[in-house]
Amino acid sequence: MAQRSVLITGCSSGIGLDAARTLAARGWRVMATCRAEADCDRLRAEGLESFRLDYADPDTIAQGAARALAGGRLDALFNNGAYAIPGFIEDLPTDALRAIFEANFFGWHDLTRRILPAMRAQGGGRIVQCSSVLGFAPARWRGAYVATKHALEGYTDCLRLEMRGLPVHVSLIEPGPITTRFNVNALKQFDRWIDRAGSARAAELDGIRARYARGDGPPNRFELPPSAVTAKLIHALESPRPRGRYYVTTPTYLVAALRRLAPRRALDWVMARN
Repeated sequence: MAQRSVLITGCSSGIGLDAARTLAARGWRVMATCRAEADCDRLRAEGLESFRLDYADPDTIAQGAARALAGGRLDALFNNGAYAIPGFIEDLPTDALRAIFEANFFGWHDLTRRILPAMRAQGGGRIVQCSSVLGFAPARWRGAYVATKHALEGYTDCLRLEMRGLPVHVSLIEPGPITTRFNVNALKQFDRWIDRAGSARAAELDGIRARYARGDGPPNRFELPPSAVTAKLIHALESPRPRGRYYVTTPTYLVAALRRLAPRRALDWVMARN
């Protein structure tokens, strides 16, 4: 049986890195991409195939897709890697929203469009999107991230419907709290875009920044390691009947149940307390 191949984005740390290492150990040919060349060097040093791909840089998307397809077949694409801009929507510059959509949504679309024709021509493939519990639920001062993930969920559901009857399977993975550098990266975006001094809610913004700076306080008892996401990814890539959605962590299951069963006001009350 020929070695299966997968292109994974966002592999510098966290979910992407764990997925790359685990799938390589399972015998996959893994192309583990990162935004920064220094991270690619680090992955190559440990024996992984790695090259640069930055969702906010169309040239690297085009070059990365071409390199992934150069071997003649690509069995799977795992779109992963996104960031947040903490802050209230009223304090969010429009350019910040444009930037986060470029990295969290438009770049994913660009890469997916480049891969799909090859999967169609080869007679099959898997596309897996790393979303979030915030892809189907709201949260205060996370509006920019929530908007990109809600867009991703609608996009992926439509793509899955359009691939019906074709051997291209499309899945969403929806994690809750996972141990990653997410908060560290979010703090950088907060400092770049949010004008605390000019906000009508400056004191609250100070509290938000402090929360991210200290890593969100004590460990979240529901937080799971990146391997919990990788376990769902393996099923999405290797099962003959992959699911359309995979929940990860207790909060994701609970919020999904509330969304189905409880009045909207009850869900708003729960999410507003977070």
